[in-house]
Amino acid sequence: MLDDLILGMAGAGGDGVVSAGESLLAAASSEGYHALMTKSFGSQIRGGESSCRVRLSTKKVLNPGGALDVVVALNWDDFFKFGAELPLSIDTIFIYEEKAGPPPETLKARGVVPKELIPVSISELTKKSSGTEKSKTSVVLGLLSGWFGIPAEAISRGIKKKFGSKGEGLLEANEKALAAGIEYAKAHPLASPHELARPKAAPGSKMLCDGNDMCAAGALFAGVKFFGGYPITPSTEVMQTLSKEIWKYGGTVLQCEDEIAGIGATVGASFAGRKSMTATSGPGMDLKTEILGLATIAELPLVVLNVQRGGPSTGLPTKPEQADLFQAAFSGHGDVLRPVLAPTDVEDSFKTTVTAFNIAEQYQTPVIILSDQEIAQRKEALDLIDTTKLEVIDRRVPTAAELADKPYARFALTESGISPISHPGMEKGTYLAAGIEHNEKGDPTSSGGLHAKMNEKRFKKLEPLKQRSDLFELRGNADAKLGFIAWGSTAGVAREAVELAKADGHDVKLLIPYLLHPIAEQVYADFFRSLTHGLVVELSHQGQLYRMLRMFIDVPKGVRSFARSGANPFQPRELVKRLIELKGQPS
Repeated sequence: MLDDLILGMAGAGGDGVVSAGESLLAAASSEGYHALMTKSFGSQIRGGESSCRVRLSTKKVLNPGGALDVVVALNWDDFFKFGAELPLSIDTIFIYEEKAGPPPETLKARGVVPKELIPVSISELTKKSSGTEKSKTSVVLGLLSGWFGIPAEAISRGIKKKFGSKGEGLLEANEKALAAGIEYAKAHPLASPHELARPKAAPGSKMLCDGNDMCAAGALFAGVKFFGGYPITPSTEVMQTLSKEIWKYGGTVLQCEDEIAGIGATVGASFAGRKSMTATSGPGMDLKTEILGLATIAELPLVVLNVQRGGPSTGLPTKPEQADLFQAAFSGHGDVLRPVLAPTDVEDSFKTTVTAFNIAEQYQTPVIILSDQEIAQRKEALDLIDTTKLEVIDRRVPTAAELADKPYARFALTESGISPISHPGMEKGTYLAAGIEHNEKGDPTSSGGLHAKMNEKRFKKLEPLKQRSDLFELRGNADAKLGFIAWGSTAGVAREAVELAKADGHDVKLLIPYLLHPIAEQVYADFFRSLTHGLVVELSHQGQLYRMLRMFIDVPKGVRSFARSGANPFQPRELVKRLIELKGQPS
């Protein structure tokens, strides 16, 4: 019996591969399995290739996993377009559409030959059972159920839910196709059994959602009252979810004419005293940069979600990358310091969003969340989140006494660097908020002395962030000589790599920063103190976090960057192998 099963499927855009993956995920989740699904598309507006990876497990799932245990390819051309996203091994069971022809030589060129290559006349089986080829993914689900023990009843429930409202004929066709796949699998058993063990959790104990869902939910929990944005892949679902839900909590969504208007409206709503947010991806962040500077100098709370994708320019709009860190930290003229946070999975997208709003409100600053396409659009089966442990912070407004005693100084030079913020309509709380440098009351100034004091104020107020241990995760023995640093979606791969390394007898630790900027010098210095060898792992060609760390910290010579461009995911075993290889080199 298997505790863990990783499946991949690829086909043309209209084949329903992703829908099949979602049905499989929903079925497994409803039975109590831990489950995770990532999906990938070509960048064409219509048509093109699509794929998905589904990982099912009786234990908590930390990432999409390494090489696939099972692959289903409906045609060869589309399968080969996904490269490293659908990795094979010598243990992979490869199921393919028989009419696509035998495996081409390019399959061997990948360097591995799967253990079993199984041709199935999927199209013929579908047409014979249901009278149409449109139900072929239901045949695929039947094959997977029959060969790998995924409960057929749960898959059937999912099919009824999906097709029940679309007419009896369509539902009946898919039910027949599912049954045909199951019968075929029973009649043609695998060379060796690969049945998935039953889950330990009770059926119905998990919720199914993606990172964009969790981000929107976290924003609502934090009290967001205004969202201004413009649709862009892969962040659009945040705006779509808030459009349906925010009005229930007294909030508003404004879909603007472009990215600039989106953040402009969001800054205006924050000035008006409302918790505000916008969401975008890399190209949109380019356009929002100027107004982000306005929010910084006006000290206005604001949350900006950047769901990273491959770049530069339009780049790879449907693929994940972690290459916008430099942009988030440094894209602004003048001396600008903005907190940058990154969730590591779907579940903590909720908590990280709440934290971003709290930081924005407490320190009166724009905060950037760096999610990425994998986290944002992958679906996970999660346990319910205990929100009683989360705090919600609101901005500090001036008291009546503070407004009555003397003229209101919006930008007062306080000990903490934080000064009370009023909003329009607050009696005696009127002030000028502009993009020009100002004195304590907000009046424009060209004084170099005042400019220096205001810069110091804006930087000083963010210093406490670097001392917050809750913004960092440390795993493993604190005195270990080997270690990883990983952030964003790569952190889940590193978590599993640490467990694999321990199982192999290696003492390895891991540091995951949820706060990427400002750089917490002492946190990293403490982590580096025992290290002789380590890897900073990230999905960007330059290794941007590694380079940033070298700007601020004395990084040990034995700590190296392990980086690659987007759409080429890391595998847990690969990280362990690279670290052990590095251990054998002089530090």
